[in-house]
Amino acid sequence: MSKISWRQVLPFALAAFFVVGSLSNIFAPGSIYEEYLKWGYPRWFHFVTGSLELTAAILLFRTPNRLLGSALGCAVMFAALATVIIHGEYGHAVPPLVVATLSLVVGWTSWRKRLASPAIDQYKRHAGI
Repeated sequence: MSKISWRQVLPFALAAFFVVGSLSNIFAPGSIYEEYLKWGYPRWFHFVTGSLELTAAILLFRTPNRLLGSALGCAVMFAALATVIIHGEYGHAVPPLVVATLSLVVGWTSWRKRLASPAIDQYKRHAGI
């Protein structure tokens, strides 16, 4: 039986988090919708957030796109972090901070893996050769 590394599991766990977050934002129940309005965002802005989170999740699922997915996810979480800090909701700052940090870890490991593999091997993986 082979061992499964955290480097293999973390991107999928992060992607799952972003799928759940995207659905929560796209189908925003009253409480989430009201928070966006309270923070001064337009009525439709929860769709933007949900779409960005869903895009990050999709990108995280595939290894060649993982670096971009982690960067997008990190950007979304830093925006969420900034929003709650600006509005003094410090208790709500922990989840986006943790997810942003995990996104940075996934991005870093993806970057290192990309640097370690020769360009020709990378081409073969993308081309399916």
